Amino acid sequence: MTDYVEVIGDPIAQSKSPVIHGLWIEKLGLAAEYRATRVEAAGLEDYLAARREDAAWRGCNVTMPHKQAIMPLLDRLEPLAKRVGAVNTVVKTPDGRLVGRNTDVAGFLEPLAQRLGEQHYFRMARVLGTGGAARAIVTGLAREGFRIVLAGRNTDKARALLEELDPDGEHHVAPLDHFAQTTDFAFDDREGCCDLVVNASPLGMRGQPALAFDWSHAPPGSIAYDIVTDPVATPFLENARAAGFQTIDGFAMLIGQAAAAFEHFFGVAPPREYDSTLHERLAA
Repeated sequence: MTDYVEVIGDPIAQSKSPVIHGLWIEKLGLAAEYRATRVEAAGLEDYLAARREDAAWRGCNVTMPHKQAIMPLLDRLEPLAKRVGAVNTVVKTPDGRLVGRNTDVAGFLEPLAQRLGEQHYFRMARVLGTGGAARAIVTGLAREGFRIVLAGRNTDKARALLEELDPDGEHHVAPLDHFAQTTDFAFDDREGCCDLVVNASPLGMRGQPALAFDWSHAPPGSIAYDIVTDPVATPFLENARAAGFQTIDGFAMLIGQAAAAFEHFFGVAPPREYDSTLHERLAA
């Protein structure tokens, strides 16, 4: 009997998680498998009931639309998952309990670790999008001392999200289309600052319209970060590079959150020396 982990969602065929975890399992020589399983919303409770009784099942990653719906069906939630209000990793403990975790925060912050290790007198992030991904991103950035401008089509939703996740923070909201127009705003001296512009929306994903963002809204020295993975070279990032900004693509967060989950599943850190191989496989 081979132990296994899987990713669940609906749809699930597009998931890149089996590529990531499969390579790490292969390189470490683990006697385990990583699968992808489509689970419809109506079948989520039955799925968990069946897996509780499966001795070979170690847990699962959770993608849309189950990240919030799965929470009340678990035995325990880690504090960060409670704060974010979403679970993307479920681990079965030796006594059979199901624990909900969130590794999206760690995955998002991982490629920023070196920059966040520096001292700044001011940190600001313009976060574009108010969906599920934005919850983890806002939580992580608030924890790292960022003042956030959260932009969405619905500013009331953006304000409610900020008040829920970081009620004591000095954050702001803006309509998403505000950033589509050119601005002549004169930014002050940004030396000693850390500025991010994050696409936390599905805009730019294959089949979706591109995100309309004019880079005159980005302070000098900003980092452009797009969580979209298909395609990984989005118009948002291409335009940022053309404007002279440093960029971080969606594979960075995808691999980072998977690495944190892998360690929870198997009790060992994944072999990150193969990250370049992973990028090649994910882009294929």
